[in-house]
Amino acid sequence: MTMAANMAYLTLLALSIAAAVESATTYTNHTVGGAAGWFFNDSSNTCSANYSSWAANQTFDLGDYLIFYTNTNMTVIQTYNLTTYQSCSTDDALDTDTFQYGGGNNQFGVAETMDVPLTVEGPNYFFSDANDGFQCQQGMAFEIVVNHGLGLSPSLNQPPPPPYTAPPLPSVVGSPPIMLQPTSGGFRACVNFAWVVSVVLLAVGGIVFG
Repeated sequence: MTMAANMAYLTLLALSIAAAVESATTYTNHTVGGAAGWFFNDSSNTCSANYSSWAANQTFDLGDYLIFYTNTNMTVIQTYNLTTYQSCSTDDALDTDTFQYGGGNNQFGVAETMDVPLTVEGPNYFFSDANDGFQCQQGMAFEIVVNHGLGLSPSLNQPPPPPYTAPPLPSVVGSPPIMLQPTSGGFRACVNFAWVVSVVLLAVGGIVFG
């Protein structure tokens, strides 16, 4: 190998190492579709970008975000279930592996920005299920592989909330205790005055109506 070839090889190697170091030391916000955004043209039945091609040119790590610039005509479905992804439908999806962003606004065409964190390593699938999955069937879908990278950032790496525990039922209130307190003349009984009045009234009522 000539000196020039050695220098070229070392230069490429240094650039590769630098790129790897950079990707391993930062989190990245990926704008889905680039400048084209996440849109579907209902007149031509076409997407604003080839999302599979866009995703193929990206490197995704845990802690990165996907930024969807879109509007209320579209939805964003994130799933880890290949069957759900291939069906373009969430009808049989589980709450534990499929999540929907958007879709809660009844007004059409309202601009939205959805930030989706990548929190699970491995295959992640995304699609729009609007128009009963028609947008997805026309190409509004893509899959990615999430690498470990730096792992989850502290803001995303939070333990799940503890399971809900019902508060204990109130105990049955019995008769108030009678306490003896010392006085200068001996002891006196301390009782709940309202309780004493209630007992007296009940006794009187029993005598009157008995």
